[in-house]
Amino acid sequence: MLKTPFSQADSARSFFILHKPFLAGNGTASFPAIRRRQSFHKKHKNCSVRSTSSNIQAVLNTTEKSIKVKAIVTVGWFMNSDNSDKFFLLELVSAHLDPKTGQEKARIKDSVISFGREEGEEVKYECRFVIPPDFGDVGAISVENEHDKEMFFKNIVLEGFPNGPVNITCNSWVHSKSDNPDKRIFFTNKSYLPSDTPNGLKTLRQEELEILRGTGVGERKTFERIYDYDKYNDLGHPDSSKELARPVLGGKEHPYPRRCRTGRHRSDKDPLSEKKADNEDPLSEKKGDNEDPLAEKKSSGVYVPRDEEFSKVKQQTFTANTVLSFLHALQPSIIESALGIIDNKTFPSFTAIDSLFPEELSLDTPKEGFVQSILQWIREFIKGLLQSILRWDWIWKLIKVGRDYFFRFKTPKMIKRDRFSWFRDDEFSRQTLAGLNPCSIQLVTV
Repeated sequence: MLKTPFSQADSARSFFILHKPFLAGNGTASFPAIRRRQSFHKKHKNCSVRSTSSNIQAVLNTTEKSIKVKAIVTVGWFMNSDNSDKFFLLELVSAHLDPKTGQEKARIKDSVISFGREEGEEVKYECRFVIPPDFGDVGAISVENEHDKEMFFKNIVLEGFPNGPVNITCNSWVHSKSDNPDKRIFFTNKSYLPSDTPNGLKTLRQEELEILRGTGVGERKTFERIYDYDKYNDLGHPDSSKELARPVLGGKEHPYPRRCRTGRHRSDKDPLSEKKADNEDPLSEKKGDNEDPLAEKKSSGVYVPRDEEFSKVKQQTFTANTVLSFLHALQPSIIESALGIIDNKTFPSFTAIDSLFPEELSLDTPKEGFVQSILQWIREFIKGLLQSILRWDWIWKLIKVGRDYFFRFKTPKMIKRDRFSWFRDDEFSRQTLAGLNPCSIQLVTV
C-alpha cells in the first residue's frame, strides 16, 4: 500500500500551484505543488516577493530620507559698511565621489545674508541645508565672501547629523570676492593619512597645497596666503645712493635664513635687489596727528601670509613693547646722570636691582627741583623724538597715560613669587645659566 508522505493534519492545509517550476530542470518537476507557508498569511510592510525559475528573491524597500542640517558660522566681529543684501555663500562638499561618473558630487549650496546675532566680539550666522541620502559624509565646506571687505571665520558647526555635529575649525581670513574670485575651502576636523584620504577630498587637498606653495612668479598681494621664500635682497636703497646699497643676504656667499618672497620690481641700479615699497619707510609718509597707522590691515609693505599678520591689538602691543625697550635702554644713562643711583654702570646691591621694579622712580613725583627739571627735559626730548621719527601721536598718548611705569622693567615672576630667591645658591645658579650672557661653568677647586 502506498503511504502518503503527508500527515492527515497537514493534508487539510491549502496548496497553490506556481506558474513556473520551483526546481530547476527540464521544465518539469516531480512535485509541481508545494505547501503555502504560514508566514505568508501575515503581510509585511515594504516587502515584496517574486519567484523565478532559478531562485526566489526578497527585496526590502527602505525609504531613506533627506537630512536637514543647520550650520552655525562664527565670524570675528567687524564694522560692516556694506549694504544689507551682501552675503557669503556656503557649499557642502562630499567626501566621496559619484560612483556613476567618478567625479565630485554636486555641492549643496546656501546663502547667508549679512545679519546675525552678536556675542561679544563675535557674530554668529545661521543657514540650513537639506542633504540627500546619497550625499555621504561631509568632507569640506567652501566659502565665498560677497562683502567688499575680508572676513575672519573662526569656526563652522553643522548640527543635525545622526552621529553628532560636524566641526570645521577655520581661524582664517577669507578674502573678498572682488579681490579674488576663487572660493576658500575649509576641511573638517577629521584627520586622514595620505593613503586614507577619501577620494572626494584628494583633489581639493592637492589644490589647497598648490595655493599655499604659490607659483614663484608675480608680486604678492595683501590678501594672499602664499608661503614662498626668497633671499634678503631688499636691505638697501641702491636707487637713492651707492652708499645705501647692501649685498644680498642669503645664498652661498652670505648664508642666511630666507624671508617671505614679495615679488617686487627689481632695482634700476642693482638687478639683484628689489625696490622697497613707500610704506615700508616710516619717514616716507607723514601721518596725521589723529590718524592711527594701524587702522589698515597691514602695518608695512613687507609681505607675510594674511593669517600670519599681527592683529591690530597685537601690533600695538608689539610697537609699545619696542618703545619700552628703547626707554629701558636709555634708563641706565638717565638714572646715572639725573638720579645718581647707579655708579659705574654696576649694581652695588640687590636693593639697587629691586629699585628697577618698585615705584620709587616716578616722573611725576620728583623729590628735588633740579631733578624735576631734568625729568621734564627728558619727557620733552622723548616726545619730540617719537613725534619726529615715528610721527605716531597715539604712542605718545599711550606713554602719557602710563608714564609712571615706562622707565621701569616689568617685575619678573620669580621676584613676584619670592623677593629673596636670589639669595639662595640654587636659584642664583639657575638664573645665571638662563641669562642672556651665562657665565662659564668651572669646577670649584680648593
